[in-house]
Order: sequence, then C-alpha cells, then structure tokens
Amino acid sequence: MSNAHVLVLPFPAQGHVNPMMLLSKKLAKDGCKVTFVNTDFFHKKIKSAMALGDSVNHDQIHMVSIPDGMGPEDDRNELGKLCAAMLNTMPAKLEELIRGINCSSKGDNPITCVLADLSMGWAMEIAEKMGIGRAVFWPQAAASLALTVSIPKLIDDGIINSDGFPYEKQMFKLSASIPSVDTAHFQWYCIGKTTTDKKNVFNYTARLVKYLQLANWSLCHTIHGLEPGAFSFLPELLAIGSLTAGNATGNSGGQFWSEDSTCLKWLDQQQPRSVIYVAFGSYTLFSQTQFQELALGLEHTNTPFLWVVRPGTTKGFPNGFQGIQGKIVDWAPQPQVLNHPSIACFLSHCGWNSTLEGLSNGVPFLCWPYFADQFLNKSYICDVWKVGIGFQPDENEIVTRWELKKKVEQLLGNEDIRRRSLELKEMAMNNNTAEASQCSQNFCNFIKWLKA
Repeated sequence: MSNAHVLVLPFPAQGHVNPMMLLSKKLAKDGCKVTFVNTDFFHKKIKSAMALGDSVNHDQIHMVSIPDGMGPEDDRNELGKLCAAMLNTMPAKLEELIRGINCSSKGDNPITCVLADLSMGWAMEIAEKMGIGRAVFWPQAAASLALTVSIPKLIDDGIINSDGFPYEKQMFKLSASIPSVDTAHFQWYCIGKTTTDKKNVFNYTARLVKYLQLANWSLCHTIHGLEPGAFSFLPELLAIGSLTAGNATGNSGGQFWSEDSTCLKWLDQQQPRSVIYVAFGSYTLFSQTQFQELALGLEHTNTPFLWVVRPGTTKGFPNGFQGIQGKIVDWAPQPQVLNHPSIACFLSHCGWNSTLEGLSNGVPFLCWPYFADQFLNKSYICDVWKVGIGFQPDENEIVTRWELKKKVEQLLGNEDIRRRSLELKEMAMNNNTAEASQCSQNFCNFIKWLKA
C-alpha cells in the first residue's frame, strides 16, 4: 500500500465536486488515501443525497468538511459573496484541519499532497508553507484557463479595466486555434449579479494565475485532442482525459440532490434515438415566461423528452401543459441517461461536465448556455467540433416554443452532426482506455510522483 495521502479540495459547486470525486476514486484505486474536503453546507447536502441511495463506497476516501464563512441564511449562488467569505475563513480552517490530521496520524500516513481545484488555489500557499506536495486541478476546458491566465494581458491591451469590466462589447481571439470570445461573456463578468459581486469574482479569478505558478502539477479535466490549440497556449497544463467517460454505471458519489433512477425504466420503454434529454445543471435559472415557453416548446416537438427540473426553480408549468409524452424528474443519473440508446439529443446549458458526458456518448447538442465558461463551451460544440446548434432568442431575449421546435427538427435531421458526434465519442473513449494515450500517461506520471 502506498503512503500517498492526498487532501482533495473542490470549489463548492456541483460541477466542481463531481469530477474531483471521480478523480479521487481513481487515486484511491491506485492505492492513495484521500481526504475529501467539502464546505460544511454542501457536505450536509451530499450526505443527505447519499442517505437516499448514493454513496462513495470506498474506504480509501474519507469525507470531511470546513466552514465557508457564510451564514445558514446566505445565498451561495451569490458567487462574489461566497468567494470573499471563503478567502476570509477557509485558509486558516484548512491549515488547522491538515495539522490536526498530521498530528493524529503520529507520522503514520500524514497528508503528502494537497490537490486543489484551481478555483481554491489559495490552498497552494498553505501547502507550500507546510512543505507538502502541491497540485491543482482545472475542471473546465483548457481554453477557459487560457482566458483566465490572459487577464494581465487583457488589461494591458485595453480590453478590460482593472476590475475586469470590458471597455466595449467585442469579439476577440487569444490565438488562432482557440474559439473567439465575446467580452459580454467573460466567465468572471457574467457570474456576478451586482457591480460589487462582479468585482469580487474578478479579483478572486485574477489570483488564480499566482496559484497556478505555486503548483508542482497542473491537471486539466479534458482531452488533448479536443482542444490542441489551448495546450499550445498552456504547455505546462496536463490533460488527464474525461473522468466522466466510462462512468455510465453510476455517479460520482458527490451529488447535491438525490437522483431519480425511475427515469431509466421510462427510457427503456422508448424507441432508440427518440428522446430529447433536457438538463441545465445546478445553477441555471429561467424567468417564468422563459420556463413556460420551454415547456410548451418541448410539447410542440411531439417528441418524447426527459426533463430535469431542479426543486424550487419554477412557480409552475403553463396552463394547458400536458407533458404526457415526457417525464420530468428533480435530478437524474446523467451519465447513465446519456449512455441510454433511446437518447436522441441533449438540450444542455453546456457546462463542461455535461459537455464531456455528451461527447463521450456520441450525443448531439442543443446549446443553451447560462453563464461562466458555458458560452466558450458552446463555441467549441457549435463552431469547432460542429456537433450541435444553438438558439436564436426573439427581440425580448426569449427562446420561443417555435424556435425550440425548429431547432429540434434541424438537429435530429442532420446526419453530418450525428456522424461527427460518433467520431468524437470514439476519440473520447480511446483517450480513457488506451494505455498509451497522452492522458493516461499524464495520470500515471502524476501517480508515480505522488507515491515517490
């Protein structure tokens, strides 16, 4: 048994916890002990979801938590406020946790490496101070990290000011081989709700460049062949493949909501490639008008649909909505759903985990990004890989039921998109199964370093 003991620290959001739990399972399988650190708030949510059927099922992974600095009444969707609170509270609490573990182990299996989500990169300063190995993990596309590390240059070039606000709305390119970026869609700019919130998110994001430089290893949840231009831009970044590919038998063990697996039996009753899977991740919110247009649009397609509607995200379905050709659930076992033969396409917010899961299963996309890196991911899907299409909102910024119906018909009738989706599926699966692949080699080298 290896003496490697890795403390894993994800950013407290569903799309960050999931891949880091899958990564932890890989580390545990290779003989590493893992201490997985959530915030108290989300630790309770995960434990509650586990009590209803999900579990980590690995005695090498120990789940613990520390406070995030926010009160029980605070809204953790206010990311600027959350980032500020975490910076004020969590570093001291994390150091205290590590010292406690290392003291109680009495030299037997102390923490030897801190593996932090780069968005929690402040942990690198603590690990350096304590003489512990340091690694960061980027759970998004490499191109979104390229944009983040370009912040100083964006300021110098007069594209953004020192608070991260764009001087004007424009499209620009970081390099010829990275998708164009719209200044209105900077991941730090479109997350914050107020001016202060936007500044807090930007200041938090701008620090990541420093943390990246403190790490011994920089790992990225992507496949080199999907975005080679981003790796030319960031040669020190190492792709470790899609952690979600090949995970169709179950979820990560880090879900914030309990999954409704009855939808799998419902899918079994549908025809092959007949169902629209509709899921918008853990953050997306729609106005009531938009939500009702979406509901009526799905009904107007006359196509079976499986729709994930998170608890508390709507005041109700529109009058006259029957939903009889569909199934609506609170939360779904997404890897298993996307691997099901009855799925025809994925109506998605284009979160990176969802993007990789769709690609790994050869499923074409209908793209409806909400915020952060999702617009960049949509550019990859529609413009670079050409495995999906987007929507055109009307003059009131509403995607109408007719627009949705039109785009569903366009996508399902496009054999070129279907063919390219299957080609990318093959690439995604090969990168995760072929021993000699670059991603596998990167991960093997990281494990050897941990055990050394």
